[in-house]
Amino acid sequence: MIATKRNCLAVILAAGESTRMKSSRSKVLHPVAGRPMIAHVVDALAAAGISDIALVLGRDADKVEAAAQNPAVTSSVHIQTERLGTAHAVLAAREAIAKGYDDVLVIFGDTPLVTEAPLTAARAGLAGGADVVVIGFEAADPTGYGRLIVENGELLAIREQKDASEAERAITYCNGGLMAIDGRKALDLIGRIGNANAKGEYYLTDIVEVVRATGGRAIAVAAPEEELTGCNTRAELAVIERLWQQRRRRQMMLDGVSMIAPETVFLSYDTRIAQDVTIEPNVVFGPGVTVESGAVIHSFSYIEGAHVSADAEIGPYARLRPGARLGAGAKVGNFCEVKQAEIGAGAKVNHLTYIGDAIIGEKTNIGAGTITCNYDGINKHLTRIGANAFIGSNSSLVAPVSIGDGAYVASGSVITTDVPDDAVAFGRARQENKEGRAVLVRERNQAAKAARKKAAE
Repeated sequence: MIATKRNCLAVILAAGESTRMKSSRSKVLHPVAGRPMIAHVVDALAAAGISDIALVLGRDADKVEAAAQNPAVTSSVHIQTERLGTAHAVLAAREAIAKGYDDVLVIFGDTPLVTEAPLTAARAGLAGGADVVVIGFEAADPTGYGRLIVENGELLAIREQKDASEAERAITYCNGGLMAIDGRKALDLIGRIGNANAKGEYYLTDIVEVVRATGGRAIAVAAPEEELTGCNTRAELAVIERLWQQRRRRQMMLDGVSMIAPETVFLSYDTRIAQDVTIEPNVVFGPGVTVESGAVIHSFSYIEGAHVSADAEIGPYARLRPGARLGAGAKVGNFCEVKQAEIGAGAKVNHLTYIGDAIIGEKTNIGAGTITCNYDGINKHLTRIGANAFIGSNSSLVAPVSIGDGAYVASGSVITTDVPDDAVAFGRARQENKEGRAVLVRERNQAAKAARKKAAE
């Protein structure tokens, strides 16, 4: 266990130029599960009890700083003006490191899958007397990674593949890039790192040899390979998204959520789904969704910024937009869209319907093809429908308008004024039948068609 009195500074390296991402914005701003990847890193630090962060930034510094905000941490910004290697990047935060922390943790802003477990383990290594703790992983394929040379529990070196012997290349314990450094020695140790290499850069990995040369101790702790996955290209971003989704789906299913085809369900970073919810294939959750127990989400539905109460039913092919709130046992069926609207308990919006800026009472039935005409070109207006009302198919409700409890709206109506409780509203023109007129219409249309054809010849 980490001594409770040990404090820690996390230095997040996030000054990359996004060259391989082929992007006009900083790499760490690209989203994973709908959230900038650097925000995931900060979450892991907060979960590990680390409250002080030094952000080493370059391009888009203001935007990256904003994306890294978290109420559980205090952050400072340090601009890296030159690119002279990872050790040089850490020293951009010299002012923060010099404040005298017990532990200094170095982490990358593009490792959004990391959890608090390896961070806590690395700090525990410092508390146990190590000067440097490197976080490594057992690689399925170690090609290209620096190998961790460990002997009798001591980390002797980090050997890059090009410099490794044949025996060393057989090692599968690899450098994950993240490390913890004794805060009392960090500036001295990093300052001793040289740049006698082909690129003339200062590599943080050389700190292991520096520590050993000064009589100190370096060790390694292991993390799952997945957690240390970094991102340099769009292809790698897609891999990270897939791994994040797999992790979250699995946890939800272990917590009691049923997914028929989990690989086709996509979650957001803040999706909240209770036990005994069933999710059918091909469902997407955008940010801000809560689904309560017993609800069923049918296939090909998209839900964002919505609250689905217990035992409600969504879809198939339904879209819930921000502000949609469904009461217990409510239903929004196929090819329906709901936006900024409350659907009361037991109410039904079964098919082919748009409900926007509305309040619908309990057990009301909304017929197929109904729309709330909520927008006048400038402003949005509210439609209120009481409890136990019946809205006939293909009705247009022109807001602002209120329809009372128990009221009926006849199919095909355009409703422009309020409907009292228990009233029946007709808002359509009287039907007229013109006997024999269809023959004349057909003859006229056929003649026009023949004229067009002749003109084209």
